[in-house]
Amino acid sequence: MGQHASAACRFALVLALLPFTAQAQSKLGYIDMKRLLDDAPQMQAGRERLRREFAARDIELKRDETRLAELKTDFERNGALLSKADADAKKRTIDALERSVKRLRDELRGELKTRSDQESNRSWGEINNTLIEYAREQGLDLVVTSPVAYADPRIDITDRILERLRRDFQSKQATP
Repeated sequence: MGQHASAACRFALVLALLPFTAQAQSKLGYIDMKRLLDDAPQMQAGRERLRREFAARDIELKRDETRLAELKTDFERNGALLSKADADAKKRTIDALERSVKRLRDELRGELKTRSDQESNRSWGEINNTLIEYAREQGLDLVVTSPVAYADPRIDITDRILERLRRDFQSKQATP
């Protein structure tokens, strides 16, 4: 029985070590997500679309903010010289413009957040598909994303994924 128990123990030990053996042979990849999302041309194009889409409204908001600042400065300097009725009227104008600026800023911020999420989601699908395709082609078993405590540069595939994304982006730009 001692021999059978010994064999059973060795068999149990081999079974217990199998997951570690498989892990030792796994191929890993690492992605720096911040750099990927900052540098991917799909994300950059989305940011540029948003910039163009919101440019006119941003200019309008800045113009109103400048006008509000000028009115406040003028009121602080010359408010004491105005009649009570004129001072009250100017204060109402400042308050109304202040509310308008706040409302416009909040609307713009909300719409920009919504559109930014839409653009990110649109680009994320393509980025994720490219990453998965690359991982499968290279026989990677696991791809980890930042933040991580440490990743050896030899398993960092960020540049290779970015290159594919750039190539795919350029080819889509070239086809009408």
